[in-house]
Amino acid sequence: MIVLIPAYEPRDTLVTLVTDLLAKDPQVRILIVDDGSSSVYAPVFERAAAAGAEVIGYRGNRGKGHALKFGFAYVRELYPGEDVVSADSDGQHLPTDILRIAERLRTESDALVLGGRAFSGDVPARSRFGNALSRTLFRIATGLSVRDTQTGLRGFPSALLEWLDTIPGERFEYELAMLLRARESGVRIVEVSIATVYLDGNSSSHFRPVVDSLRVMRPLALFGLSSLGSFVLDLVAVQLLILLTGSLVAAVFGARMISGTANFLINRHLVFGATEPRPRRQLLRYIILAIAIVVASYLGILALTGLGVALVPSKIIVDVVLYIVSYQMQRLVIFASTKRPAAGPEPRVVLESQAR
Repeated sequence: MIVLIPAYEPRDTLVTLVTDLLAKDPQVRILIVDDGSSSVYAPVFERAAAAGAEVIGYRGNRGKGHALKFGFAYVRELYPGEDVVSADSDGQHLPTDILRIAERLRTESDALVLGGRAFSGDVPARSRFGNALSRTLFRIATGLSVRDTQTGLRGFPSALLEWLDTIPGERFEYELAMLLRARESGVRIVEVSIATVYLDGNSSSHFRPVVDSLRVMRPLALFGLSSLGSFVLDLVAVQLLILLTGSLVAAVFGARMISGTANFLINRHLVFGATEPRPRRQLLRYIILAIAIVVASYLGILALTGLGVALVPSKIIVDVVLYIVSYQMQRLVIFASTKRPAAGPEPRVVLESQAR
């Protein structure tokens, strides 16, 4: 078992963590990745190495995601077959909780094991807000409820290390991105309760709650921009086609063909980065979905107005719901990634209670 700790300009809490962890379990191998810290912090890494950790790294800060991938590649090369538990360097994770994740990981060969904080007690406002934001966005994007999407305490079976290298992201968004990819790749998520610890108001953290939480939701934002752009294109095209053909039917149909094709290509290449070599199959599914969305929109508005809801609120409610449905269908069905780590059961989140 290897405990992987990405560290950027760490304090002496890193040395304390190494010392306390080895005191509880001398058999644990601790691997620290120096994520391009300045030379001022060299003594901290030296003390951590003297305490029993293995320190590797590179010049220039590249982000937590890059540091984790660097560590995963190192483990695959020098310690093949070893499972990995990642932990933060700022003292937020207790040695007992790290070892509990390691113990739970021994019974899992196809799951990400998350150390989920309850966020109870004296929690800094930015951390509470950041986690609530990312938790909500994650649930919208995946339909799964994960209590702590930002936790840095995670267990990775050796069988998933190569798959983890295929996930995009170089900074904090990488940890959220792996949860999104886990959902679509059939990887189970097991969440184990751990203690919520913040030192000095979490002042040592380099995490930016709002910015870094939103970065992983880039596809959702691009999807919205793509939809808006297609609407504008459709509006412009229908005006031009009316001038050229003089036919409203031809203008509406032609404009929808133009805007729909543009939306399909943008979503396929820029939003979801689809790798399916047969785009015709995707196009057929896209057309079927587009027709279904139009029908569902009509029926939804008809149902709400029939219940006494005004037309404008009805359209807003229906459009928001169908926007999320359309995004999910395109991400999970139409443009779903064909790269999967292994066949497995339907992905789900399992929450274990904290045993102390």
